[in-house]
Amino acid sequence: MRSSPVPDIVVGRLPLYLRALAQMQAEGKEITSSQELGERLGISSAQIRKDLSQFGEFGKQGTGYNIGYLSDQLKGILKVDRVWDVVLVGVGDLGRALANYGGFLDRGFRIRSIFDNDPKKIGKQAGGFTIQNAADLDKQIQAAGIQVAMLAVPSDEAQGAADRLVEAGIRAILNYAPTSLSVPTSVRVEYIDPVLHLQHMTYHLP
Repeated sequence: MRSSPVPDIVVGRLPLYLRALAQMQAEGKEITSSQELGERLGISSAQIRKDLSQFGEFGKQGTGYNIGYLSDQLKGILKVDRVWDVVLVGVGDLGRALANYGGFLDRGFRIRSIFDNDPKKIGKQAGGFTIQNAADLDKQIQAAGIQVAMLAVPSDEAQGAADRLVEAGIRAILNYAPTSLSVPTSVRVEYIDPVLHLQHMTYHLP
């Protein structure tokens, strides 16, 4: 049993490794090395070896990593060796783009239902889904046992929507609204705010 938790920054790099391995498999590669992974990702080979060693031994000295095996192991660690049902709350421009995005399923996630509170949108189609009334999201989440949600609502609606999701049993929220959420410690929140990343990049510009 591991004596101490794996640092979250290490866990955050595992999906990068998994994505690079998927790209290598698509190229027909079977074996890779920490050096090759590092060159693709801009991460040192020593860091990659250190990260992977937190979870076990996946390669052999001098022979590298079997890409298929390492991919399967990382999927198991990240628990994406199964498909997670996801609810999407908020069907504005961003929500519609998410509903139409076809890249979730082959990476372990499937949008199950989409919700909005705008009467003009309810019953309409987006990405092959019928937009449902946000007033009904609690019972649908509970009935299906869904644990993951994507939140694409305006910032002034985000906390209220998050509260309802948590009450319904959601344990993980991917928040696209440009605001911080207050949730219980048992609920994991990740934030996607493009402006934050743009601001980070412009610091490095001349």
